[in-house]
Amino acid sequence: MKGFTPEDAAFDRRHLWHPYARMNAAAPPQPVVAAYGVYLELADGRRLVDGMSSWWAAIHGYNHPALNAALTAQMERMSHVMFGGLTHPAAVGLGQRLLRVLPAGLDRIFFCDSGSVAVEVAIKMALQYWQARGETSRTRLVTIRRGYHGDTFAAMSVCDPDTGMHHLFRGVVPQQLFVRAPECGEKLDKAAVAEAEAALAKCGSEIAAVIVEPVVQGAGGMRIYAADYLTRLRELCDRYETLLIFDEIATGFGRTGRMFACEHPAGGVVTPDLMCIGKALGAGYLALAATVTNARVAGTIEAGEPGVFMHGPTYMANPLACAVASANLDLLAGGGWRTQVAAIEAQLRHELEPCRVSKRVRDVRVKGAIGVVEMREAVDVGGLCRRFVERGVWIRPFLNLIYVMPPYIIAEEKLSMLTDAIVEVSGTPHK
Repeated sequence: MKGFTPEDAAFDRRHLWHPYARMNAAAPPQPVVAAYGVYLELADGRRLVDGMSSWWAAIHGYNHPALNAALTAQMERMSHVMFGGLTHPAAVGLGQRLLRVLPAGLDRIFFCDSGSVAVEVAIKMALQYWQARGETSRTRLVTIRRGYHGDTFAAMSVCDPDTGMHHLFRGVVPQQLFVRAPECGEKLDKAAVAEAEAALAKCGSEIAAVIVEPVVQGAGGMRIYAADYLTRLRELCDRYETLLIFDEIATGFGRTGRMFACEHPAGGVVTPDLMCIGKALGAGYLALAATVTNARVAGTIEAGEPGVFMHGPTYMANPLACAVASANLDLLAGGGWRTQVAAIEAQLRHELEPCRVSKRVRDVRVKGAIGVVEMREAVDVGGLCRRFVERGVWIRPFLNLIYVMPPYIIAEEKLSMLTDAIVEVSGTPHK
C-alpha cells in the first residue's frame, strides 16, 4: 500500500467528510498508514499509543494474529452472502458463542451492521411487540437524560435532546419521554428512581419500552452511575408491564470489568428484554452489531401481523464479520481480559487521581478500562489532539471530557504515557 502523499491529504480535506467535523478543517485528521498492537503509525513514521481503541472497538489491539487468521480463512470461503433465505456456518458459530456469554434467556439474535442500527432494531421490535398484542397506543419510549444511542433517527430520539448532539433535529425525530439521569457515583440515586416510576405510572399505557445505557453513559457525558439503578428499573418495568432495553454497545465485552455492564448490580445480573451489542463485538475489524431478545418478545412478534419482524440489512450476518467476531469471543473465553481490565482500572485510578487537584477539573471517573477527566469548561479538541500527538499518544476529547478507553492488551508503561499526557493537559500542578 502506498504512503499518504500531500495529494492524498489535499483530496481528503477537499472531498472527504469526517464525523462531527468540517471539511477542510483547521486541524486536519492525522494520516494513519498502519496499525499494530496498541500503535497507530502515521505517514511520517511516528507511532502513537492508541488510547481510544478506535472508538472503543479494538479491544485486542490491531493486527492480531488470531483475528487476522479468522478473517483470511473466511475470505477464502466467501466474503458475503445474503441472509434472506440463506444461512452459513459463520453466523451459526457466532450465535452459538454469543449464547455462552449473554445473560440467560436472551437467546434470539438479530444481526445488523452498526450500533445505531441495533438500537433502531430494538425500538422497532418493541413497537412491533405491542402492535402484535393489540396495544397500539404504546409508541413512546422512556429514557434517562445525558444518554447517547446513535445517529440514526429512532436512535437520535432517545439521545438527550440537549447534550446528545442531535438538538438540530428536535421536532423532527419522535418525541420521547426523558427522566432524570442517576447521579454519578456508587450510591443509588433514589430521586432518579422515583422520577422514572412517576413517568411509568403516569404514561404507562403509552410506553413501549425503557432504554438506558447500563452503568456507563458514553458519548452523552461519560457518566458512571450506581449499578443498582438497573435492578430498580427492572422492577419498575415488571410492575408497569413494559419492556426494558439495555444499550450495551459501548459497555459490552469486558469494557467495564464484567462481560456486560448489566452484571454489576449487587443482587446479580439484571436481564433486559432486549439488548443491543456492537463495537467490541467486531474487535475493530468489521462493522457488526446485534439486537438480542427473549422468546416471549420474539414469539409475540411472530404471532402477530405480518408474522415476521420487519427489518433486513443487506450486510446482515456478513460472514467475514461473523468469523472475526467468533475469533474475538474465543479470545475473550480464555479469561485473560479480566486480569487485563482489572490492572488497567487500578492504574487509571492511581494515575488520574492527581488531576483532582487542578482547579480546571470538575471530576475524575474510572470504571474498568474507562478513565474520564471531566473539565469545568469545554476543551479545544483540535488543539489538545495536536498536543497529544506531540507526546506520542492518540486521545480525542470531546465537549469538556478527556478520556481513554485503551485496548485491553496495553502494557503498563504505555498506559502511563496516556495518563501522563492527560495529567499534563488538565492543568495539574507539578509536584
